[in-house]
Amino acid sequence: MRIAIGVDWSDQALTAVTQTFHLYHPTDVTLVHGVNLGLFEQPIIAEATNLQGYNEFRTAMVGAGRQLLDRTAAMIPADVKTVRKINEIGSPAQVILDSAETVSADLVVVGARGRSRVAESVLGSVSHRVLSHASRPTLIVKDAAHPIQRVLVAVEGRDDADRIIEWLTRHRFANPVELCVLNVVVPIGLDSPYDALGAKAWWEGAESYAEEFVKDTAAKLLDSQYTVSTKVAVGNPAGVVEEMAHNADLVVAGSHGRTGLARFLLGSVSHAIVHHVSCPVLVIR
Repeated sequence: MRIAIGVDWSDQALTAVTQTFHLYHPTDVTLVHGVNLGLFEQPIIAEATNLQGYNEFRTAMVGAGRQLLDRTAAMIPADVKTVRKINEIGSPAQVILDSAETVSADLVVVGARGRSRVAESVLGSVSHRVLSHASRPTLIVKDAAHPIQRVLVAVEGRDDADRIIEWLTRHRFANPVELCVLNVVVPIGLDSPYDALGAKAWWEGAESYAEEFVKDTAAKLLDSQYTVSTKVAVGNPAGVVEEMAHNADLVVAGSHGRTGLARFLLGSVSHAIVHHVSCPVLVIR
């Protein structure tokens, strides 16, 4: 298994490294640090403003990045066969995304500082940008690292369930875990024009279909590595997942891959979960 981990000097980033090895036994790890020079990233700006000491500043920042990667590499278990260190000047999120593509990572891992959704939209966030633009499964880590025993698997439909099943089957956790496969049925107003379209009849069968759906998904996951239970709930999907995540060590969810305006207009359950759940969240694409 090939994992790319974005690191900086924050406690959350170092926690993300530790959490990675509670989850998996990868054979190949790439540590990625984007050296953010801010306004002075381009030398021409430094020259235009006659900034004294620009070269020294740039050299010091790159050197600090190397020290960080050396420190982080010391946290990696000795049985990991390949450890790479990437230290490049640029937007940290973009450096992480580009590096993950370069090394063909199976998983991208980043720590999150826990900003609110509004704050992220205004101030930006490396974890938010990586989650928004990554084409690969992404693990977001917030709180203290801990072993994983209980995993909440939130499935919306057949497509994302199939992707999650494939991931959980191909990439086993470091230790056996308990999986709870959850599907949330979104209620609709039955006192509405939709009644004319047979919405009431549809609703009566929706929960039964959801029960069959989660049981079918669970059956495909049940083996010696996984103990599996199922749950069907009615409500707002992100809200239900947030509530149930209080008893989970990890949440696994799918992503429909919406970007930009489409995600803004239609919403994203996986993004909402990441913002409201305190345990690590693994988003499968």
